[in-house]
Amino acid sequence: MAMMMCTCQLNTNLHPLILVPGNGGNQLEARLTKAYKPPGLICKLWSHRSTHWFRLWFDPTVLVGPLTKCFSDRMTLHYDPEKDDYFNTPGVETRVPHFGSTQSLLYLNPELKHITGYMAPLVKSLEQQGYRDGENLYGAPYDFRYGLAPEGHPSFVGTEYLHNLKNLIEKASASNGGKPVIVLSHSLGSLFVLQLLNRSSATWCYKFIKHFIALSAPWGGTVQEMLTFASGYSLGVPLVDPLLVRDEQRSSESNLWLLPSPKLFRRKTPLVITETRNYSASDIPQFLDDIRFSQGVQPYKTRILPLTKQLLAPGVPVTCIIGTGIKTPETLFYGKDGFDKQPDIIYGDGDGTVNLLSLLALEKEWSAEPNQSLKVIKIPQVSHTSILKDDVALRQIVTELSDINSNVLISVS
Repeated sequence: MAMMMCTCQLNTNLHPLILVPGNGGNQLEARLTKAYKPPGLICKLWSHRSTHWFRLWFDPTVLVGPLTKCFSDRMTLHYDPEKDDYFNTPGVETRVPHFGSTQSLLYLNPELKHITGYMAPLVKSLEQQGYRDGENLYGAPYDFRYGLAPEGHPSFVGTEYLHNLKNLIEKASASNGGKPVIVLSHSLGSLFVLQLLNRSSATWCYKFIKHFIALSAPWGGTVQEMLTFASGYSLGVPLVDPLLVRDEQRSSESNLWLLPSPKLFRRKTPLVITETRNYSASDIPQFLDDIRFSQGVQPYKTRILPLTKQLLAPGVPVTCIIGTGIKTPETLFYGKDGFDKQPDIIYGDGDGTVNLLSLLALEKEWSAEPNQSLKVIKIPQVSHTSILKDDVALRQIVTELSDINSNVLISVS
């Protein structure tokens, strides 16, 4: 009988895989204490039902006009200049459920699966390859409202998350025979992962990290974020007034982190144009002041800018998978009505959320790094979030994982 060769994937060869979600990509829970002061009568009446843990994100009450303000107040962060850190609204306690599992990444609200699906299609594809939640597949959800800060500045929530993620990586490796881990992140999660790798020793990275896959990573921020700060962003939900969520969105430390980086966006290129002046990426402090969010200027200058000045190569293999060919905000035009009206927009290339310049930033930044392996995979007509469910994108992700896990040739008689 002739000898035949076939290429087969052995489940025992799978490296453990950790999924890190993007901004808004996992569930959050909250409860209200006696210290909480609701903003208005309606919110006060609504608050009496929330003394126990409840789902804060995604909460469908954001879709109900009178309750949007209540939702926003509970989600709002506050920067304390004296403590140089961010905190919840007084009286609002929050927690991230199911750390270590993919459970809170599948749907933002399990009771509304048809409209809040997130990583469910991706996880299903991974399970078909032999991955199992809690065995060789893990989730690393976090409080995505918070960001990180450079050395010398406190960042309690963000730093604790990096600590927990690092421990999860080590435990995942130990539970899988010491195999190094593949970390697969989406959007904002990619910035956290890169920061973890940059803040860890080369010895640790070599021992515990097999590969880093970043999906739709906003390495240099987005112009879309300037619209969010100026006018609010309804996330495409028609019932939500963007002005009602604008203050809450401005308060998010991670949203500050996602503003366009002056290092990557040309310093003189106007991103926002008004009747009185233009704003480039280097004008963001003045932009924040002019949109009446002066409290964001200090943390932006001291905490955010130092993080965006350089994208250090981590030394571990990196693959960026991005969508292209989707019209993405590139220049915002505001008329006589100012920032309280949605702008006219000129669009450019990107994934609908992140500009192509930002998606491809690592190619430029690491071009002179001989010891840094970088692969960029472009998928036409795939958007920022559809990369997690589009069939073509999912096949590409699975193929990349298969290559990393190293297919094995087996002889078959």
